[in-house]
Amino acid sequence: MRGRTGNRRAARRCVRRRLRIAAAAAALLLAAAAGCAPVAPMSGVRIMVPNPPGSGYDMTARTVAATLKDTGLAGEVDVFNLPGAAGTAGMARLMYEAGNERLLLQMGMGLVARTHLHDTHRITEAVPLARMVQEPTVLLVPADSRYRTLDDLVDDWRDPAVPVRLGGGSSPGGPDHLALMLLAERLGIPTGDTDYVWHDGGGEMLSALIEQRVDVAAAGAGEYRHAVEARELRVLAVTGPERVPGLDAPTLRELGIDLEFLNWRGLLAPPDISDSRREELIGALAELRDSPEWREALEDNHWQDAYLAGDDFGAFLAAEDDRVGGLLAPLGGE
Repeated sequence: MRGRTGNRRAARRCVRRRLRIAAAAAALLLAAAAGCAPVAPMSGVRIMVPNPPGSGYDMTARTVAATLKDTGLAGEVDVFNLPGAAGTAGMARLMYEAGNERLLLQMGMGLVARTHLHDTHRITEAVPLARMVQEPTVLLVPADSRYRTLDDLVDDWRDPAVPVRLGGGSSPGGPDHLALMLLAERLGIPTGDTDYVWHDGGGEMLSALIEQRVDVAAAGAGEYRHAVEARELRVLAVTGPERVPGLDAPTLRELGIDLEFLNWRGLLAPPDISDSRREELIGALAELRDSPEWREALEDNHWQDAYLAGDDFGAFLAAEDDRVGGLLAPLGGE
């Protein structure tokens, strides 16, 4: 018995030795392969967010970075915030770093508007990579607000004797402000009489709502989803053509208001990067967009796929620059 037991132990030790040798050999092969494998095109990229943490831009950039890593399209992607000058400090930094092939700018409709309202570079001066997402705006109130429906809000908003404080996470001319001003216009409320309070970033806006320093705020549909799910906030209406899954709120059209409004976000590179690098970045973003991980991120954030890349995105930006400039003209812009 002892002999057979000893033989079994010796056999197990032999198997373990062989497994260790095989594992070591595999590790050496993987290391060798890694040494000659091409670097993922988005590895080492830094995504600049032109406003504070917690904003829609910030959420989008961090979701892009995390999903690039999850899909293996990048190792580490650094996201950093550079707020200032209502977002245009980030645009100036992008222009200053002309030729930097590892820097991207997270942007959208809000930044288009801000370049019209501030003496800065226009978005058409940068290299267009891709428009990634779009989303409707939601009209938010604190959970215990006296406004149970949008009609309740509109009744007070139309009454000059009742002060209604409007808020948003974008500066005047940005998507939150534009959504509210266009709604006021559709309701026949003079836009010059509206009290709009700008809060720089999502965290500030959330505090202002919960503390009822503003009565109603406009924001991206996914921006405060956790606060809505936690029943800290309620949604009165959404500005898109359809209801948002997971939000118990009607569209403006359902409420008889002839208005649809969608915000969008995309990525730019600095001027003077090489054509080959531009195509490499666009290719990586196309792969990202086609991945199941990105589709899951869209669903989780209540975003819609709005992918448009390269020259097509550039043409869209030029048209959007003209369109937003026209929207701003009656509101005191260009």
